[in-house]
Amino acid sequence: MLLRRMLIMLGVVALVVLALAAYKGFAIYQQVQQFSAPQPAISVAATTASEQPWQSRLPAIGTLKAFQGVDLTVEVGGIVRELLFQSGERVVKGQALLQMDDQVERANLATAEAALGLASVEFERGRSLVSRSNISKSEFDRLSAERQQASASVAQVQAQLAKKRILAPFSGSIGIRQVEVGDYLSPGTNIATLQDLAKLHVDFFLPEQAVPKLALGERVRLSVAAYPDEVFEGEIAAINPKVETTTRNVQVRATLDNPDGRLLPGMFANLEVLLPGAATQVVVPETAITYTLYGNSVYVITEKRDADGQPEMGTPGQPQLMVERRFVETGERRDGRVVILDGLQAGERVVTAGQLKLDNGAHVAIAADPADASAPAGAGQ
Repeated sequence: MLLRRMLIMLGVVALVVLALAAYKGFAIYQQVQQFSAPQPAISVAATTASEQPWQSRLPAIGTLKAFQGVDLTVEVGGIVRELLFQSGERVVKGQALLQMDDQVERANLATAEAALGLASVEFERGRSLVSRSNISKSEFDRLSAERQQASASVAQVQAQLAKKRILAPFSGSIGIRQVEVGDYLSPGTNIATLQDLAKLHVDFFLPEQAVPKLALGERVRLSVAAYPDEVFEGEIAAINPKVETTTRNVQVRATLDNPDGRLLPGMFANLEVLLPGAATQVVVPETAITYTLYGNSVYVITEKRDADGQPEMGTPGQPQLMVERRFVETGERRDGRVVILDGLQAGERVVTAGQLKLDNGAHVAIAADPADASAPAGAGQ
């Protein structure tokens, strides 16, 4: 009886073990089938590398400066008697801007002119007398020197008087005045700034390697933060004949018209020097490039082929596509595009979105629209 029960228990245990073994074997079989099954195609966005005319440009940053610009100051001290301009108005060359008190100088001028008149009369009298030998030649020379000295004194006082009246050295827009009537001005006091805004300079620096590419008259395009959607054009007017020893950069100055006066001196400018000639280059979107420390690469889309070199067909009857990771040499980047100097030919298709999911030889399918690529891939670009 006891032996029978033991045999039954052993049979039940054997059945349970066999059932568990069968279940585990079936699970392992399913996993093997899953891994051996072909992986689904990875959806990516793609474009074709194309040859396009590409004009080389030298990017730089610069600062706008007035074609002519000065801070008006006084050369001699005195009290302001009249202010003859309004802040922000446009003035013309030679226009009076400020008059200082000049009563002392005018009195000195009258004295000097009187002395000059007397010296001139004595000189004329002496000239008639010396011709008749009534005075010595040395006495006549003394009278001539006195007349010249009196004339110089008049010119000196006239120059001092002129310094009491400030005139515009050139036409332009005058800034906010810094003085008022009645102020005492010491020499060097700032009155206002005067800027000629009809034309502007933009000064910028380029590395010394760019010197052979630079020439007077080359076009420059620039933009400023105040007008982000507008592009202003000028041309190179001067190249500094010396390279800065601290930065190894050369200073360049371009000139541009400013007829509306919208650009102001001191503005920060992003600019590009347009180099002559436009060579044909292989160009792809910048999103197609994977940048790494050990080199830049692209994923080139090719047809998968069998051992006989024939394209393998997919389920819809189209050739299966795969990607090949290829390292390339990149050149200039501009407006979301990049030049490929080596490693890629025109007409080859490259992946522009979805690279994070790819590896060399991965099976891919080209999405009808870049938006069809997965969100994580797009977020990683």
